[in-house]
Amino acid sequence: MRPPQDFKSLQEGIQKSLVSTVKTVNRLAAEDLSFQRTANPDVAENLDDKTARVLALSTRLLQSAAKACGVKPPTLEDAEDIDMRWPDVVDVVDSILEKADTALDEYTGLVKRKEPPNAEPAPSSKRSKSTAKVIRNANVTKPQTLFERKPDNFPTGPWKPILTKKPHATVPLDQSLVVFNGENGALQYKHPYEAEISSMTYPDRLFQIAEPIPPQPADATSATWVDTYEGVLDMLKDLKKAKEIAVDLEHHDFRTYSGLVCLMQISTRERDWIVDTLRPWRHKLEVLNEVFADPSIVKVFHGAYMDMVWLQRDLGLYVNGLFDTFFACDLLAYPGKSLAFLLSKFVDFDADKQYQLADWRIRPIPAEMMYYARSDTHYLLYIYDQLRNELIAASDRSSSETDHIGRALQRSKELALSRHEHLNFDEETGQGTRGWYNYILKQGHLAFQSEQFAMFRAIWKWRDATARREDENPNFVLGTNNVVSIVRVNPPDAKALHSLLPLTAPLARARFNEIWAQVRAAISQGGPSMLHFFTSMALDSVQEPSLPSKSAEARQMPELDGEIAIRSMPRSQLFGNMPISTRWEATEQASEEQDCHMPFPWQRFVQGVSGGDELHLDAAGALSAEEAEATTAPTAAEVSGANTDYMEVHGDEEFTLKKGRKRKSDTVEDEASESMEVDEASGGDKEAQVGANAVPEASKSNRNVGERKAAHAKTRADRAARKATKQEERERKAEERKKGEEAPFDYSKASSVMHADRNAGGPAREPKKVFDPYSKTGDDPLKGARKAPPVRGERSATFRK
Repeated sequence: MRPPQDFKSLQEGIQKSLVSTVKTVNRLAAEDLSFQRTANPDVAENLDDKTARVLALSTRLLQSAAKACGVKPPTLEDAEDIDMRWPDVVDVVDSILEKADTALDEYTGLVKRKEPPNAEPAPSSKRSKSTAKVIRNANVTKPQTLFERKPDNFPTGPWKPILTKKPHATVPLDQSLVVFNGENGALQYKHPYEAEISSMTYPDRLFQIAEPIPPQPADATSATWVDTYEGVLDMLKDLKKAKEIAVDLEHHDFRTYSGLVCLMQISTRERDWIVDTLRPWRHKLEVLNEVFADPSIVKVFHGAYMDMVWLQRDLGLYVNGLFDTFFACDLLAYPGKSLAFLLSKFVDFDADKQYQLADWRIRPIPAEMMYYARSDTHYLLYIYDQLRNELIAASDRSSSETDHIGRALQRSKELALSRHEHLNFDEETGQGTRGWYNYILKQGHLAFQSEQFAMFRAIWKWRDATARREDENPNFVLGTNNVVSIVRVNPPDAKALHSLLPLTAPLARARFNEIWAQVRAAISQGGPSMLHFFTSMALDSVQEPSLPSKSAEARQMPELDGEIAIRSMPRSQLFGNMPISTRWEATEQASEEQDCHMPFPWQRFVQGVSGGDELHLDAAGALSAEEAEATTAPTAAEVSGANTDYMEVHGDEEFTLKKGRKRKSDTVEDEASESMEVDEASGGDKEAQVGANAVPEASKSNRNVGERKAAHAKTRADRAARKATKQEERERKAEERKKGEEAPFDYSKASSVMHADRNAGGPAREPKKVFDPYSKTGDDPLKGARKAPPVRGERSATFRK
């Protein structure tokens, strides 16, 4: 048996083989194999054999690599299949390179090798996705109508915690429920467990690396459905014995104003529970604070920002001893931070996230939804073990910046101090959790005028009031996009408003007269446009920078009269002070006096050809006073007199383009003149032929053929002479230019660069032909309308003649 090689020697051997293969391929590609194949049949046969062998080896390699990576290999039957299926080949190669990169990282110790949770890689975690349609919004009876403690959508004060008892307290409940002024100046209740959470310390076992405990097989165990208060008490007995529990919530907010916690999943190392939190006695679930508020029991959540608020609002539960796995993913710089990513990474479980937005109010819950709900917490404790070990291994507890495990626990503790507040809406400023301020702040294209902005605020206000009264989500009453569409159209009457309301908004369609009355009342009162509104808000913030923020009820909008002028800076912050030509300034003044008329595209043909007069500038490059005045404010008579050959002025603005100049190169003109001469010569021949047509047939037959040949020869000789003359002229001009280049340039006699003449120093150029755009409009006689094509398809082909 050969001794095993070390990694370095193996790497060098593979690299040498790859380099040799690439060199051989490059040499073969440089040869003309198609010529060799054609010249020698033996070479063609040998090439075919080698091609088939290489193709077979490549196919086997691709199949082996695809099988190792779990992708579908391409089928290569001939060489053309390589080009046809090249993207599939690239996918296999990329997959095997990624797998090799991961293996090298594990070999070098850059990342730890992923160990399976048990001897078998949990085949039960792989479950095919259900093909059943996920119910988003079920037509069920609202469960909140049966609650013993119904939600209050019209609060008169700050939200008060629904706690009646406070287990594991260091400060009594009556001393914890105190009010204070929040960030916006409104009164709020403090967090009941603020003192306990701030002073708590996590157990020492969280800072020690331990062997991850694999979860129970999913097929061997099942979740316990808890829908009675007795079942809650039985579950509580088992939870008190655990050191860690995993918790997750399923929420619904489309058919309720504040939202509902529909399910609560709890898992220990041995068992799973799914608690029905839509029972009428749901407020009694605060008994679980005996576990949730116990700092010795670690509560594992993932992305628990909203979970902390929902537990307080609906169930009166407060978490002390939180460990959020999201913060661990962030500190470890994982490419994905979702729970689905963690399930795929650590337990090879494919979570079907289509049920995340399902309607969890459905009872009984389908089996697929139950399986999804259970999977969120069943594997979470094992994931917690893996993440905690990685955090400890990557931490240096001597510094707060490198103490990753300490930072994850501190951020989790701060998250546990989140508080629930009422969903508010300020009608004047639009601010609040249910307001429109943040929405229009992000929609920069909504430039509503005063009437439209008043309609927008009136509909938003009606929508919020109706949603609170009916205990519905504002988007169920009327979608935000529908509100914007209605405001853009600005319907003139109630009937037009009704036609704009969607069929999916039954509450709005049944109350369209109420909406129209509030819209008309708001428009009659008037109000600022959207631009006025944001400008006034900006002025308010600038005028009072040092004052504390006002409450939503006390904030008033300052009124602005007149239009808002957009100021422009006299000096560019990017380019600074830039010198501008006085000639440009004069042109700018003239354009302002002429109401900034835009020039037509064809005016470039008539610029500068009126009289040939040039503008004379002084030494500083500025126009003289007389010329500047003539340039900036020309009279109508001057315009018509200077351009009599090109335009005809009617009144002040209307004119007709008569003639212009179209630039052509000398070569094109020479060729055109030659073609005209040839045409004249050929025309003479044609006239002679026409004249000969009048001669009797007898004279035609006796015509001298030699005379015609002589005429053609004379034409060719004249053409050759003209060409020779032009060639001599070109050579003479070239010699003159060459002499001028050899002679030293006399700057003292040179004209000014600004006033230089293009034709100076050379022979006078012939005036160029003037382009007339209307020259050919009257050449052709009037033509009748084109005959319409015959109508096809009316008669059968059977009767076609």
